Amino acid sequence: MRKKLTLLNLILLINLCANCQTKNTKPKEIVKTEFGNILDSLKVKGSILIYDVKNKTYYSNDFNWAKTGIIPASTFKIPNSIIALETGVIKNDSVVFKWNGEKRKFKKWEEDLTFRKAFQVSCVPCYQEIARNIGVKRMKSYLKKLNYKGMVFDTLTIDNFWLEGKSKFSQMQQIDFLERLYFSKLPISERTENIMKNIMQIEKTETYVLSGKTGWGMYNEMNNGWLVGYLETNNSVYFFATNIGKEETNMDEFPVIRLNSTKEAFKKLKLIK
Repeated sequence: MRKKLTLLNLILLINLCANCQTKNTKPKEIVKTEFGNILDSLKVKGSILIYDVKNKTYYSNDFNWAKTGIIPASTFKIPNSIIALETGVIKNDSVVFKWNGEKRKFKKWEEDLTFRKAFQVSCVPCYQEIARNIGVKRMKSYLKKLNYKGMVFDTLTIDNFWLEGKSKFSQMQQIDFLERLYFSKLPISERTENIMKNIMQIEKTETYVLSGKTGWGMYNEMNNGWLVGYLETNNSVYFFATNIGKEETNMDEFPVIRLNSTKEAFKKLKLIK
């Protein structure tokens, strides 16, 4: 009887260890030189990072770049929006930012904008107002709560720390944060989560839905562009973070490069046609 119990305990222990090992298995990292070729053809440097949740696999042309902290630029509008909604600084996605008539960097910012539209056209003045209203204390508290690390700011930089300065966030961190948002693992209300998923939608077709946020800043004296988000297909969801740099560019071609390079990478993985 004792032998049988010992054998049973041994089997249970082996199964437990096997389950623990499965849970703790690190995602694979597969280098895709094709992604690098895409960026070369567009005459930019950088990294495209895609995470296949189902198969726990990362794909990138440059994992060193993907793990390097870079200023998040307007991709920070995702956590900034979440905090604004959670604190009540913004009541809902139809709240209107009144334009004061002053000239702004982009024509699309020179009008009254709803919160939804301000997010989608990436209105910097609107989000600077949001950050000031949140304030340093609440911003730091919520960023800690959201486990959004690497932001450096004080009372003097509360309305621009994501655009310039010492704040850093990597492509790997972007995907970790987006995955937690998507799978309801952030300590936020269901209402905030639903609003965010709604305003983040970029493109919807019969076969996929593309959601995310762009960003543009300066890094190492180069124009630095972000596109982060997730691709939902009929079979699964894939998280992505594209970060590219170019010394000289213009305001028309750079946004197109970010999107086109990411879509080409999806095609290489046969996620879209």
